[in-house]
Amino acid sequence: MSAQKDNDLAFVKWFRSVAPYFHAFRGKTFVIAFGGEVVADGKFSVLAHDINLLQAAGIRIVLVHGSRPQIEMQLRQRRAKAVYKDGLRITNAVALECVKEAVGLLRVEIDALLSQGLPNSPMAGAAINTVSGNFITAQPHGIREGVDFQYTGLVRKVDVSAINACLDGNNIVIISNVGYSPTGEVFNLSMEDVAVAAARSLGAAKILFLTDEPVRAADGTLITELSADDAEALIGQKSGLTDDTRLYLTHAIEAVRAGVPRAHLVSHRVDGALLIELFTHDGSGSVVTAKGLEKLRPATIDDVGGILKLIEPLEADGTLVYRGRELLEREVSRFFVVEHDGMIVGCAALYPFPKGRTAELAAVA
Repeated sequence: MSAQKDNDLAFVKWFRSVAPYFHAFRGKTFVIAFGGEVVADGKFSVLAHDINLLQAAGIRIVLVHGSRPQIEMQLRQRRAKAVYKDGLRITNAVALECVKEAVGLLRVEIDALLSQGLPNSPMAGAAINTVSGNFITAQPHGIREGVDFQYTGLVRKVDVSAINACLDGNNIVIISNVGYSPTGEVFNLSMEDVAVAAARSLGAAKILFLTDEPVRAADGTLITELSADDAEALIGQKSGLTDDTRLYLTHAIEAVRAGVPRAHLVSHRVDGALLIELFTHDGSGSVVTAKGLEKLRPATIDDVGGILKLIEPLEADGTLVYRGRELLEREVSRFFVVEHDGMIVGCAALYPFPKGRTAELAAVA
């Protein structure tokens, strides 16, 4: 009975800890981007369960997928060779047919995995509706340094109104790495470029790249957060980042500098990593922001509860002088708080002396 009670208390504590995230995320748009290897390696089946949970929480989901391994397989079947320039595929007529075939098959597989109904799983009883279409208008990549990229393209425009209409209908929007020109041509696009363009145009709250692994320091330590400048410096150091991580980190920087509040790199190899990243304070991956998550600011009346949580343990052991809520509310204008990712993690009060250019620093926590 005691064990059951402990389990119940742990559940209540956990549920209370995630409830603020449900409130914060409801109605927001998240763009989740992943390469074709996530499906090829069988990882999307589990991911589909987590996507279901996100949508149940009221989050508007846009999935952007790549198809490189599937295209490579189609090329091998045709005994054709893949040609790249600076990591970008040169898409000739044969390669374009492979792109169409690969994207079509991949779309069917993603639809099937999102539609599965598994008893005794998060998918039980769920009805997920998916929509895809010609949401991306493309233009030719053109000739660069004397190389004609042929049917490789760039994103020209994202049909925001059409995507939002689908999201308003409680649908998951699926966008592939294919775009269309006003003259009816088909272009092979970079999945990362499509994801960033979609997130920027839709005003997404987050873009999440599913990577082999998040950002790690030279000693293997997980780097949980970076400003765009710090991320750029890390790339410039050539500090042992994998090619996959380096690629996604570059696009994460691009996204936040284009106005997307947060870009996350989350491992697709870890079961539940997406949920851990979104619904726990420490997360499981790396988040990139334009200016960093920590800031110092003057306290407001809304911060009183957070300040009390910091100083009450120190008051209890005699480290700080006792201040009741009433006194704190009266003197909150004296306080400054350190806020990290929306949570108050530090505080101090400044009391100037009547004479001289001196002041007392108090309630440091």
